[in-house]
Amino acid sequence: MVDPRIQQLAELLVKYSTKIKPGDKAVINAPTSALPLARAIYQEVLKAGGHPLVLPRGDFEDLLYRHATDEQLRFIHEPQRHVTEHYDARFAILAEDNTKKLSGVDPEKMVISDRARTELMKTMMKRSAAGEFNWVVAPFPTNAMAQDAEMSLEEYEDFVYGACLPDPGDPIGYWQKQSDKLQKVIDWLKGRKEVHITAPGTDLTLSIAGRSFVKCDGRFNMPDGEVFTGPVENSANGHVYFSYPAIESGREVAGIRLWFENGKVVKATAEKNEEFLLKTLETDEGARRLGEFAIGTNEGITKFTGEILFDEKIGGSFHLALGAGYPETGSVNESAIHWDMVCDLRQGGEIRVDGDLLFKNGAFVIEI
Repeated sequence: MVDPRIQQLAELLVKYSTKIKPGDKAVINAPTSALPLARAIYQEVLKAGGHPLVLPRGDFEDLLYRHATDEQLRFIHEPQRHVTEHYDARFAILAEDNTKKLSGVDPEKMVISDRARTELMKTMMKRSAAGEFNWVVAPFPTNAMAQDAEMSLEEYEDFVYGACLPDPGDPIGYWQKQSDKLQKVIDWLKGRKEVHITAPGTDLTLSIAGRSFVKCDGRFNMPDGEVFTGPVENSANGHVYFSYPAIESGREVAGIRLWFENGKVVKATAEKNEEFLLKTLETDEGARRLGEFAIGTNEGITKFTGEILFDEKIGGSFHLALGAGYPETGSVNESAIHWDMVCDLRQGGEIRVDGDLLFKNGAFVIEI
């Protein structure tokens, strides 16, 4: 019997997150392990009058990185380019059957591939900011993901669907109410200039002058729950310690410490996989600068799972992303990467903006 929550999630993604309209061209990027959700989304897009196309993702990455030449790594297939430049919507489904399959890949190969896709990344972000391209990233629970989260599959399914569908009777209504709450945070932040973050191992300042904050209310990620902006590119100064591992392409980089001077990472260390961290920082000029500063607000996500889609939303956390920024925030940082790194503020951390306390010990001090 198919879990009815799969159909509920598909309806939420089509009707609320991407708002598919008659005539919309929508691509569904999903691995074979996510076939039940891909089928449900396909059906809902058809019901909405759209034109769905399924393209696999993830199933062949290990073969590409292990056997491709540099020329093959740089090659971009026309269907990929066409979707990015001309389609109206994209559903990216996360469903790993082996979360470690890329752990042994030479990081230089990933850098080569990422660099070749810089223009595609820029195009996607510009079209998204202009409202021409609606996209959403959503999970489908697998045994591998449950194992990383140290849960049984049944427990992990409850966790995933509980985070995406906190009110099964009215999931769209729930996310609309969350949107109203996050708007109050956005209103408080409007027009302010400097953020100062302190926590164990962290003392960092960055400018948000002239930048816009965006509320994450289920439009681009599901589950969701954050407010973010793109910091002024040359403004970050100080140091930060990320209390949770940062995972990229199956590599777990733990104990990351970054030092910033005038917006640029000038020193970086990690307790695990430091070589991968340093190699990724060399992807391009923008990889050493911040594309995002965000505060996690989803109180239903309380523990680290090893999946950034959830971990960056942990209530009481903040995260920074190295690399590409979102144009709608005012960010002009360009890069082939966008790597989120999360820090827990629930044990003695605080965020001040223009000297005023916004966030302390993992909770907002302003009324929302």
